[in-house]
Amino acid sequence: MTRTQVKMLILVVAVATAVLSGATASSIPEEVLLDPLEHDSLHARHFEGGEHNTQFDHEAFLGPDESKKFDNLTPEESRRRLGVIVDRIDEDKDGFVTLSELKNWIAYTQRRYIEEDVARVWKQYNPNNNDSISWDSYKNAVYGFMDELSTDEKESEENGISYKSLLKRDHHRWAIADQDLDNNLTKEEFTAFLHPEDHPAMKDVVLRETMSDLDKDNDGKISVDEYIGDMYRAAGTEEEEPEWVANERDAFSKHRDLDNDGYLNEEEVKQWIAPHDFDHSESEAKHLLFEADADHDDKLTKEEILEKYDVFVGSQATDFGEALARHDEF
Repeated sequence: MTRTQVKMLILVVAVATAVLSGATASSIPEEVLLDPLEHDSLHARHFEGGEHNTQFDHEAFLGPDESKKFDNLTPEESRRRLGVIVDRIDEDKDGFVTLSELKNWIAYTQRRYIEEDVARVWKQYNPNNNDSISWDSYKNAVYGFMDELSTDEKESEENGISYKSLLKRDHHRWAIADQDLDNNLTKEEFTAFLHPEDHPAMKDVVLRETMSDLDKDNDGKISVDEYIGDMYRAAGTEEEEPEWVANERDAFSKHRDLDNDGYLNEEEVKQWIAPHDFDHSESEAKHLLFEADADHDDKLTKEEILEKYDVFVGSQATDFGEALARHDEF
């Protein structure tokens, strides 16, 4: 997996899920329709608001879906279940978890998340499990409600988003994912459509959508205010920006704006959201190793991991048994 952990979840997927679950245009939650996409770097999400976001680590270690199930376990039960998964991570059964083994596990959990997410949505769109899904079928399922809207309602925008623009974006992404140009998507193509950040052929789509969402004045570049506006909105004109926002402004000028012209162009945005040769699984594995390696020998014992259980899983619940039963790749 590449930069999936950035989780640039495309808004139309949330809308589609809401519609398919029975929501109407008027009943889709406002926050689903209007919240901007997340385009923060991995570091920004990992240290969100200037604080270490342990949920980021939990999602990387377990996968987003599994981590959400961690709600009601005591610390003792969390440690017990974590011990079970540690035994599986230790591929050569030598009593240590190495960087390579931890990286393999994280890559596995992220692949599993994508596969399960695609399988779930594929079943919603394609209950008969046909070999492919047509654009018309998809459009009718997700945007059929637009037939009952007026032209003004279709085009009405808030935060730069409208039903019409969502449909246009979806159609463009569909066309790029449709490698054989038959206007239908196979399951593999549908995976690229749902998770474009994971497919080389879709990288330009992710970049274009990111630019579109951030570039509010449509001048083809991202100002520092547009950059900050995607992460933070003051409650009022008198509200003082928190320190982490000031740090992000500093990061914009020192690390994002490579040519120091006060703006991010497409190439600079690309370097920000998808840096060359960045390996998320390795980066996260190194972070977890650093957090838990008490004796600094560059490998982890089960005891070291359990001592730092909150870094890996917290006191929450997951069906480890099901996850481990499916983990047959090592």
